[in-house]
Amino acid sequence: MKLYCLSVLYKGENKANLLKAAYDVSSFGFFQRSSVQEFLAFTSQIIVERTNRCSRASVKEQDYFCHVHVREDGLAGVVVADHEYPSRVCFSLLGKVLEEFSMQVKSTDWPGGSPASTIFEGLDAYLAKYQNPKEADAMTKVQAELDETKVILHHTMESLLQRGEKLDDLVSKSDHLSLQSKTFYKTARKQNSCCSVM
Repeated sequence: MKLYCLSVLYKGENKANLLKAAYDVSSFGFFQRSSVQEFLAFTSQIIVERTNRCSRASVKEQDYFCHVHVREDGLAGVVVADHEYPSRVCFSLLGKVLEEFSMQVKSTDWPGGSPASTIFEGLDAYLAKYQNPKEADAMTKVQAELDETKVILHHTMESLLQRGEKLDDLVSKSDHLSLQSKTFYKTARKQNSCCSVM
């Protein structure tokens, strides 16, 4: 899972202005990095221009997803991630970044864009923090823990079933159990055999 680009833009009447962007293109070759950055900036602008205000969208291009959130006031954010990165986390990140940006940079500066690049410095930190969605997003972390618990529970149930099969042998061979206890065990076992654990 990887994030490649996090950018803040302003959607004007006819075009989108890039206000601030952070990139992680370290997975590309050294000589390709500047071209990749330019392409990510271009793609972000095109997506914002073609997305209506007050909307969110995800656009798939090969193995990449571009997640965009355009607010009613024209402030927009774009995250470019690989196909494995959870879209819910991307939109959560965009919401946080846009809120923080709007608090730090006056809306009168958005159309011009020049002061915005010097005032707001949080994008690189957000991009680095959200590279691991489990650590950055509480909901994803809880989901990962639940998945781990489910796997542990599944292994525990399998080991219990194995023990149950061995218990049948022990009951039938036991000298300490009366015939009545053995009959009770077998009857209970037959009654419970209609239910299977998956």
